[in-house]
Amino acid sequence: MAGARRAATAPGRRVTRARATRLAGWTAPAAAALFALLALWVVRDPAHPPAVDTGLHRWSVDHRPGAVTAAARALTYTGTGIVPYALVVLAGLYAGRTARQRAWTAAALLLCLGAGQALRYAAMTLIARPRPPVEDWATHASGWSFPSGHATTAAMTAGLLVAALFLRGSGVSRTACVLIGLWGAAVGATRVCLGVHWFTDVLGGWLFATAWLAVLAYAYLRRTAGRPPAPA
Repeated sequence: MAGARRAATAPGRRVTRARATRLAGWTAPAAAALFALLALWVVRDPAHPPAVDTGLHRWSVDHRPGAVTAAARALTYTGTGIVPYALVVLAGLYAGRTARQRAWTAAALLLCLGAGQALRYAAMTLIARPRPPVEDWATHASGWSFPSGHATTAAMTAGLLVAALFLRGSGVSRTACVLIGLWGAAVGATRVCLGVHWFTDVLGGWLFATAWLAVLAYAYLRRTAGRPPAPA
């Protein structure tokens, strides 16, 4: 009976994998194209940011009481430094079922995050967009502005954490995925709240992360396409 159920669900799993592969294959170039267009838009006149940037920046600076600023600082620190790397290592250890799988998965997730950050840094250096006025900053910041490093790193980390949940097996908690996604988005939002990034910097970070995660997903799904489905 159990064997029959596995045989019956195998075609459905193959269809789901095929759809996921197609989705990743379309998402990667679409997000990359949107990122490129956004980059061209924001650098066309560096001295005069788009109205959406200046409007949201001014509103954020004028509406951030001390408690909100303190909370934003605490949250923004989780999107940089060692925290994202520690999270993906823990996710890799959770996703594997044997010691070898845990080690390989943790190493792979670390490599994916590190490579994504390196590409983001290269794009930031090439675009070289100035940050908002330093007198509006409510926390320390360094480097160029587009795309936001915190927004990109947090979004990539969130995507890799969700991927680790699916690698672990079936029965993935939707609540966990939503909470992880909200954390990734919230880290990006704090950069605008704290006055160190324009909104389009954060949006660029999200698009960059989406493109990179889609490339990773497509490569993984294509590479593992011939493997038999895991037993129920």
